[in-house]
Amino acid sequence: MSLFRLDASILPGTSASAELADVVEAEWTAAHPDGLVVRRHLGIDPLPADAWVQAHAGALTPESDRTPAQRDARLLAETLVAELEAAEAVVLAVPLYNFGVSQHFKTWVDLVMAGASVGSALLKDKPTVLATVRGGGYAPGTPRAGWDHSAPYIRRILTDVWQADLIVVERELTLAATSPGMEHLRDLAADLRTKAVIAAGQAGRELGRQSVAFRTGADATAGHQGAMPVTKDRNSPRPSAA
Repeated sequence: MSLFRLDASILPGTSASAELADVVEAEWTAAHPDGLVVRRHLGIDPLPADAWVQAHAGALTPESDRTPAQRDARLLAETLVAELEAAEAVVLAVPLYNFGVSQHFKTWVDLVMAGASVGSALLKDKPTVLATVRGGGYAPGTPRAGWDHSAPYIRRILTDVWQADLIVVERELTLAATSPGMEHLRDLAADLRTKAVIAAGQAGRELGRQSVAFRTGADATAGHQGAMPVTKDRNSPRPSAA
């Protein structure tokens, strides 16, 4: 039994998304003490910025005519795909940066796309947790409602393209404790953190159970007990109450 974990924070020592992923991983490991955890940290070890260009160009070039850079990029893309395919469960820790998708995470997605078969449902029915965090508040009714252009994209890729069985754990106001002008939000931020950690624990336990169901081909969605700020996505993205 194996879990693939991806982190994308550029501040690994203080990462709020990693905190949630740590909880998910701990619960999964408790359910599978002999399981293997395969990690890739894009913030610590980012993928080459030009790798996707080379991998894409290599796919359009006969193998015998590929440049060394194209061959290396194709091998990297295939390795990333293999990491996902080999796991019975996946957890992704991806923060919101500048209202959009982390550049490291986007490069990873593009390379996975380059390495996978066209139209491949790479994570079809595979239990997957997305732990995502936002420094400010983006809930409906707030001044920046709708400014999060990361989570909808990631959900679209994971559920609609790769067809993962996705649980989303979200946390907002992660910068309230340290940012001037956000002092009045600190109590709310602390409450949101507590709820998100609890939700991550629930998601991790569910991931542990679903891993077995995925391996055996049983119904991995039976008996799911979601609790906000966990959102269970099936086939299409939708907003959560985080």
